[in-house]
Amino acid sequence: MAAAAAPTNKLHWTTVVPVLALVALALTWGRSISGVVVGIVAVLLGGAVLAAVHHAEVVAHRVGEPFGSLVLAVAVTVIEVSLIVTLMLSGGEGTATLARDTVFAAVMITVNGILGISLLVGARRFNTVQFNAEGTGGALATVATLATVCLVLPTVTTGEVGPEFTSGQLAFAAIASLLLYAAFVLTQTVRHRDFFLPVARDGGPVTDDEDEHADPPSNAQAWLSLGFLVLSLVAVVGLAKVESKSIEAAVDAAGLPHSFVGVVIALLVLLPETIAAVNAARRERIQTSINLAMGSAMASIGLTIPTLAVATLFIDTPLHLGLGPTQIVLLAITIVTAVLTVVPGRATRLQASVHLTLFAAFIFLAASP
Repeated sequence: MAAAAAPTNKLHWTTVVPVLALVALALTWGRSISGVVVGIVAVLLGGAVLAAVHHAEVVAHRVGEPFGSLVLAVAVTVIEVSLIVTLMLSGGEGTATLARDTVFAAVMITVNGILGISLLVGARRFNTVQFNAEGTGGALATVATLATVCLVLPTVTTGEVGPEFTSGQLAFAAIASLLLYAAFVLTQTVRHRDFFLPVARDGGPVTDDEDEHADPPSNAQAWLSLGFLVLSLVAVVGLAKVESKSIEAAVDAAGLPHSFVGVVIALLVLLPETIAAVNAARRERIQTSINLAMGSAMASIGLTIPTLAVATLFIDTPLHLGLGPTQIVLLAITIVTAVLTVVPGRATRLQASVHLTLFAAFIFLAASP
């Protein structure tokens, strides 16, 4: 996948920002902070997210595609889970549904938002974009299954009152999600790796001559980025805890439903992923964009739900995973539309417009249910 080369200058912003974020974390942890400090911390939090994904890209560029998309998806999901858990630990209104709102938002953002804008960027430049229907179809089937098992079934099961699994049902969903995600990763990286490689305009695989990527970083650069990736993630986890009350207060002050906190979290952590997908689409590597979108959707469910299932053993908070009727309708039409987009193995601006319309409907209904 495309990735920025690792910076040769160690004072590059991607190495400075994580350090500054850690300093800010040490100075603000456990303290009441003012509005100005909240703003500074928010900037550093955003910078740490961008730095984390940048360093994940460097590592990803070293290991190649489709491993690169996997590295990015896992890195983004670690950030997402960290934000969810820190906000759950802080308690308060909406904690029980925070995971559901965030994971559902991640699915809508990736399958409609990231996919839609990637298709639009690619189609505007190349008229029709090509991708591998076999790999993309398998990824979409995995996303649909994970979303149904983890987000739809809790609404219709009767073991617990409300949209909640029993302990046994949650354990089953967590294990099934983890195994299904592992099966997909094995398929993507080992068994059928060619299904997830970029496709040329004639429908064949992209050759090395067509690949406009920069030279891969050295082992030393990759290890350095791996170290800064860890530091960035630590900073994100800590600063998210510091900012948790401010995020909720800002949503409430704007007059938005408290559930919109989950949308804010998903938008925050998936912004760098969106940028990476759009950059790939500009180079006519739409398969890489799709790998990023579907991989993030899968990881958001397949890794988040098992992690939260374990976290509920230590956090005395109910976990309401079941979607409401409006959300279920949006998920259903999204899956149907995505199937129709994927089957031909090519797409135009029309398919992009349809997905972006669904994304706009999700954002509007999340803000005005």
